[in-house]
Amino acid sequence: MRQLFGTDGMRGVAGEYPLDGRTTFAVGVALGKWVRGHQVAPEIAIGMDTRESGPSIAESVAGGLASQGVAARFAGLISTPGIAYVTRTGPFSAGVMISASHNPYRDNGIKIFDHSGFKLPDEQEHELERDIFAFLESTAQAAPNKLTVDEGLDLAYIEHLAATLPGGLRGLRVVVDAANGAVSSLAPALFERLGAVVDRIGCAPDGRNINLNCGSLHLENLRQRVLAAGADVGVAFDGDADRALFVSHSGRIIDGDAVMLVTALPLHASGRLKEVIATVMSNLGLERALQRHGIGLVRTPVGDKYVLQEMIRRNAPLGGEQSGHIIFQDYGTTGDGLMTALRVFDAMRNAGKDLDALTGELETYPQLLVNVRLRSKRPLEDLEGANREIEKAQAEFGASGRILVRFSGTEPLARVMVEGPEIRRVEHFAHRIADAIRAEIGE
Repeated sequence: MRQLFGTDGMRGVAGEYPLDGRTTFAVGVALGKWVRGHQVAPEIAIGMDTRESGPSIAESVAGGLASQGVAARFAGLISTPGIAYVTRTGPFSAGVMISASHNPYRDNGIKIFDHSGFKLPDEQEHELERDIFAFLESTAQAAPNKLTVDEGLDLAYIEHLAATLPGGLRGLRVVVDAANGAVSSLAPALFERLGAVVDRIGCAPDGRNINLNCGSLHLENLRQRVLAAGADVGVAFDGDADRALFVSHSGRIIDGDAVMLVTALPLHASGRLKEVIATVMSNLGLERALQRHGIGLVRTPVGDKYVLQEMIRRNAPLGGEQSGHIIFQDYGTTGDGLMTALRVFDAMRNAGKDLDALTGELETYPQLLVNVRLRSKRPLEDLEGANREIEKAQAEFGASGRILVRFSGTEPLARVMVEGPEIRRVEHFAHRIADAIRAEIGE
C-alpha cells in the first residue's frame, strides 16, 4: 500500500514530513534512480507555484537528482499542465511540479509526470516509495542543488497555448483572477497577446497569499469586478492552474458542468465528439442538456485521473469535473485552466454569444451532499435500513433524479448525494438516507 503518494502526488505541510528536506531529497534520489534505468543522459523538468516553500523544495529534489547524475532544468513559476506539456514535448525523462493546488500556502506537494506527460501509475509510485524509504533509512547525506530559472520552458508552453487560437481574442474584455498562483503573470500575458483587454485581480503573489480569498474557490471578488467593469467574462484559476471556473457578463457562476456543455457543442458539430466523460458528481442537468443534442454522458468515479483513463479508453476528446478540471485530449494530458479558458473564449467568439446565452439551456437540478461520520465500514448492500430509504427515493424520483451513496477512500465517511427537480424532496431523502446510515454504522 502506498504511504507517500495520494491520488494527486505527495502533499503535506511544507517543512514537515514528508515535505521535509531529507524526504524531498529522497524523492529526487528515487526519481533519479528510476530515470537512469531508462536513459543514459536523463534530464528532469521542475516547476513550481508561488508558495514561499517552493524554491527550497525544488532545490532539494534537484539535489537528490544530482546525486544520481541526473540534471534538472528549472521552469520557475509555471502551471501543473505547463510542466506536463514541457515534459512530453521536451528532452525530459520526467517532470516534477511543486504545488499543493488549491490548498493554503503552508501546504505544498510534489506531482510527478513521466515523459508522456501523464501522472505516474500506482505501480511506479510504489517503486519510488521503496527507494525513498531506503534512502531515509540510510546514513547518506542530503544537500540541495542550486537552480536557475530557464525562461524558455514557460515560453514554450505559452507559445503552444497561443497557437491553438489563431483567430485571437481581439476586443474581448476579460477579468482574470489567478489566485495569486502559478499563472499570475502567464494568464494576463497570454490573453493580452491574443488581443484581449485584461483586468487583473489575484495576480500579485507574495509567497503567502496563494488561494487566499481569491481564485476558483472564492469567486465573490471576481463576480463583483466583472459586474463593476462591465466585462464580457471573468475567469478564475486555482493555485497551480489545472482548473478554471468562469463568471458571465451578468454575474452568473459558470462551473465545470456548464463549461463541458459550452465546449462539447462545437466539437459535436464538427463530428469530433459523440460523448463527454464526467464523474458521478456532474449534475443531471448536464446529462439532459447533452442528450438534447444527441451527445452521451459517461460517468466515472470522482477524480480527474479516472476521467482521463476513460477518455483514453474511449478516444473521447472532452472530459472533466464540476470543479473546473477540464481535459481536452486533443491538446494535453491533464486538466489545464488556461487551455479551458481559451476553448471557452473561442466558443463565445465563434457563436457570437455570451456565456449566459451559451449555457441558457442548462437546467441545474438541486443537489445536496451529506457526509456521515462512521464508526465502522460495512458493505452498502448489508445496510438494510439505508437500502430501504434509497429504494424509496429512487421510486419517488424515477428518471428525474439521482441517488449516489459511496464511502470515502481517505476518511471514515459515507457520502450521500441526492439530486432531483425539487430541493425540498432532495433534502428530505438525503437526510433520511444519511440518518439510516448513521443509525446502522455511524458515530
